[in-house]
Amino acid sequence: MPHHDLVIIGSGSGNSLLTPELAGLDVAIVEAGTFGGTCLNVGCIPTKMLVLPADRVVAAADAARLGVAFDPPRVDWPAIRDRVFGRLDAISEGGRAYRQHQQSTTLYEAHARFVGPSRLSLSTGEQLTADRIVVAAGSRALGLDVEGLREPDPARGLHTSDTVMRLGSLPPRMVVIGGGFVACELAHVFSALGVAVTQIQRGPSLLRHHEEVIAQRYTQVAANHHDVRLRTSPTSAVHEDGVWRVHLDGDDGPTHVEAEVVLLAVGRRPNGDRLDAASGGLDLHPDGRVVVDAELRTTAPGVWALGDVSAEHQLKHVANHEARIVAHNLAVDLGRTAGPSRRTDDRPVPHAVFGHPQVASFGATSAELDAAGTPYVTATQRVGDTAYGWALEDTTGLLVIHADPAGQILAAHCLGPHASTLIQPLVQAATFGQPAHEVARGQYWIHPALAEVVENALLGLPGQSR
Repeated sequence: MPHHDLVIIGSGSGNSLLTPELAGLDVAIVEAGTFGGTCLNVGCIPTKMLVLPADRVVAAADAARLGVAFDPPRVDWPAIRDRVFGRLDAISEGGRAYRQHQQSTTLYEAHARFVGPSRLSLSTGEQLTADRIVVAAGSRALGLDVEGLREPDPARGLHTSDTVMRLGSLPPRMVVIGGGFVACELAHVFSALGVAVTQIQRGPSLLRHHEEVIAQRYTQVAANHHDVRLRTSPTSAVHEDGVWRVHLDGDDGPTHVEAEVVLLAVGRRPNGDRLDAASGGLDLHPDGRVVVDAELRTTAPGVWALGDVSAEHQLKHVANHEARIVAHNLAVDLGRTAGPSRRTDDRPVPHAVFGHPQVASFGATSAELDAAGTPYVTATQRVGDTAYGWALEDTTGLLVIHADPAGQILAAHCLGPHASTLIQPLVQAATFGQPAHEVARGQYWIHPALAEVVENALLGLPGQSR
């Protein structure tokens, strides 16, 4: 039975654990899927690479408002797809080959489950033991508890985000089920590239967990680009003669929609439930996340966890931050680095949705602040009310900032061009405790840059002197 100093389950952010402080350890990496994890292969990076050409198509169609007209675009889907995966597949394979041939590192291409304390059984039939284990096993796309939609079936056109980005050709029609990050981004991509998209959302808006005005505005814009069905749920799905008929129930009663491709984008589940965690002494939350403390230790001695398998936020930048914490704490535990151990904290966690338009956010919504009884003031700045907004002829973009009455920034919610970049100064201010007026007046803001949206919003907070 092989024994290792360290076993890492998962090759996404877990692959970045092997810092110079851990050099020379006998390390095993266990990976059941494609090397490199979700973000590289089926998540953040390929979707954003597909969003870029989609954005160009939408921008060309919108250019008439600026006095410029283009011929209808010619979309070369194989070229778009192969640009993405021609690069990413090579990175994945390069990472796999590097670890496979790295001295003192063993790569097991298998699924792992605990069969005892610090003991793993692999799907190959092997068993491993280790002094220390890091669980970085990620999450997986879910199906629906609905007849015909419980499990993906790519061969017949029923996909999750794991497979839909590698379609051989663009279908005439697509049904996207879901209203969250993945659903909105991919609905934008395929709609812009010429697919007739119908998006099904059971709630009253897309991105329903966002600030209400942002969610409503995004939903309105999306509905101008593709068919959006709100307060609607699928009840069954049948595949016949190459076409899916998805039966729906909504405010107007039973109906159906047909399409050659169906995308299930209804959420992701942490893979903790696939580990037989209890056999290794690991506790799980009800949603399947592995329980960890502030140092990212699990309830089992010598076992840490990080990323989607344990984190509240399923975000790559969170997983990378946690990998740095775990790498340091492993080095402390091994006596290779002086303590103390590092801990997670309550710094703001931003995220972005790369649909059309972009959405970016951190912190509580006004509804959440109200429910918690938190005192706060709010400012809303429209992109179209700034000089660069005039140049863009923007009619939908806006930024909402919540701060405490003393001017400490609590949250920000942005919709519009480059929202994922525009929000970053506010993330910095909230993280380092910079008061709103100090951020607004303590530096020059390039005029007439888009960043003036942030400046004006900060100055618009009640109680902040102009």
